[in-house]
Amino acid sequence: MSIVQNVAIDCANAYELARFWSEATGGPLHPEDRPGDEETQVLLPEGPVLHFNQVPEPKTAKNRLHLCLRPRSSREEEVERLLALGATLVADRRRADGTGWAVLADPEGNEFCVLRSESERAATTP
Repeated sequence: MSIVQNVAIDCANAYELARFWSEATGGPLHPEDRPGDEETQVLLPEGPVLHFNQVPEPKTAKNRLHLCLRPRSSREEEVERLLALGATLVADRRRADGTGWAVLADPEGNEFCVLRSESERAATTP
């Protein structure tokens, strides 16, 4: 049995992408990380570390693994906040009845999902 230590994300600019994800999750950057570093980390309060690895090749296809975020605010407020941070809307899977999710991409094109908050889930669960 193993423990997941981190989720590694290849990217073009490790520090800048880590800054986006630090803002998105509220987790701080590792205190030793600096602009220009080829490896940076976002320290999440729960779960594994987000580890950003600078690589020379660009992203060329859809992610086979992605993060799903469950906001503390409403899903709509979180989508708007993330768009203001530099994310883009990739696919809108939100439904009129309040269910569903939104697929966004970070500034380097890595897809991630924004789910409903716990309170929104409770309000739409029979």
